[in-house]
Amino acid sequence: MARAAKAGTVKKTGNGANLGFEAQLFLAADKMRGSMDASEYKHVALGLIFLKYISDSFEAKHTALAKEGEDPEDRDYYTAENVFWVPKEARWSFLQGNAKQPTIGKLIDEAMMAIEGANASLKGVLPKDYARPALNKQMLGELIDLISSIGMGGDAAKSKDVLGRVYEYFLGGFAGAEGKRGGEFYTPRSVVQTLVAMLEPFKGRIFDPCCGSGGMFVQSEKFVLAHGGRVGDIAIYGQEMNNTTWRLAKMNMAVRGIDVDIRWNNEGSFHRDEFRGLKADYIMANPPFNISDWGGERLREDVRWKHGVPPAGNANYAWLQHIIHHLSPSGSAGVVLANGSMSSNQSGEGEIRKNLIEADLVDCMVALPGQLFYSTQIPACLWFMARKKGPNGFRGREGEILFIDARKMGVLVDRTRRELTDDDIKKIADTYHAWRGEKEAGAYEDIAGFCKAAKLEEIRGHNYVLTPGRYVGSEAAEEDDEPFEIKFPRLVAELESQFAESEKLTARIRSNLKMLGGVEK
Repeated sequence: MARAAKAGTVKKTGNGANLGFEAQLFLAADKMRGSMDASEYKHVALGLIFLKYISDSFEAKHTALAKEGEDPEDRDYYTAENVFWVPKEARWSFLQGNAKQPTIGKLIDEAMMAIEGANASLKGVLPKDYARPALNKQMLGELIDLISSIGMGGDAAKSKDVLGRVYEYFLGGFAGAEGKRGGEFYTPRSVVQTLVAMLEPFKGRIFDPCCGSGGMFVQSEKFVLAHGGRVGDIAIYGQEMNNTTWRLAKMNMAVRGIDVDIRWNNEGSFHRDEFRGLKADYIMANPPFNISDWGGERLREDVRWKHGVPPAGNANYAWLQHIIHHLSPSGSAGVVLANGSMSSNQSGEGEIRKNLIEADLVDCMVALPGQLFYSTQIPACLWFMARKKGPNGFRGREGEILFIDARKMGVLVDRTRRELTDDDIKKIADTYHAWRGEKEAGAYEDIAGFCKAAKLEEIRGHNYVLTPGRYVGSEAAEEDDEPFEIKFPRLVAELESQFAESEKLTARIRSNLKMLGGVEK
């Protein structure tokens, strides 16, 4: 999702809007938090941004109705256009007018409760702890003034996705500030874009069983719109076990007007699958890496483990099989996992990987560069799986897996974090599409050091290890256009010179040994 650009930088987006205010807003807001932990402050700031957005959207519609001579307080007009109803005591103008009052925290909590009461889809979603004594009310008032400077709900702002950009930027900024905890719910945008660009989820059911703050869904919607599709052609489903993160996801979807079915329970996807009967056309997921306390010992006989019982001490292969279980007969999936998943033989993982390969479920493996994630320095990879590798809109590629080594890609955006560029993402996706046989992607060919289409027999020879580096080989040497009649004498002269230097060194060593009374060898 978002990258934390330096404050004051201005970028251009495809819609021609100048960017830069997000960075300024985040840095200004971040300074205000004082001694408050980033994970706590995040919900203070994002809750207010959400409140400002729905209030601005409401006010824009309210003004339009008044100009048309209609009753601007008639709820039906808002419901008809999917605009949240905002009661008078929850409207931003009221809160801004009381921003300097010592009761501002209580007023915000009451506003959040009023909005939830008036909009069933937001029930239990909004933060309501602004009145707590630990929250500095002066800081709260200043934050309200700061957010007031951004218009978010009008048609012009919506067309530029102002709120979406601010929200996404804040999520990314807080993920960087929080480190590991922030990264648990946040997948960097360039990684999500790579998954989406490769899978191309134009139409059908999209599912994320560990959806975090909903980044996969945001990028899927952007992809569909960017390629002339209709968002109504996709149905989105997600599950999240962290209640706070689930609320962030619900708000993230609401501010963008994305209709999703995201469900929460504190048991998680393994132990309480909210979508038991769902068979998705596309699954994209970034499960937490190498989770050891997933309760696997209580699921030894589960129907999902068709390719082997995953070890109780690591959930990687439980996630892969849970995802395969939810794929439709022609569905495909992209999953972010730790690099160890490609080669581990511990606790039966090697046997499960072998069974997945022999069942021809693995379509493509991508090794990612390091330093992509806020939360971990563990190297990561992308697994792409397909239920049907026979001709189904693409060429038949049974018994074959594409390996892509992208470890040298990406650029550093700060001292500790790397990001894949648009060109990197395009190169990776185009390679995959060409290999699948998509005509517009051109003809596929192996590129030494980058990609290789390997047959099942070769993969067996590598003991079912799926690390791309084992297959793609080394980069081809640069073309050497030095004429032979010049090159050969030069190499001979260099070799003779090196030999002469070696002889001198040997003689010097022997002389020193004699002086020290050593024995010549």
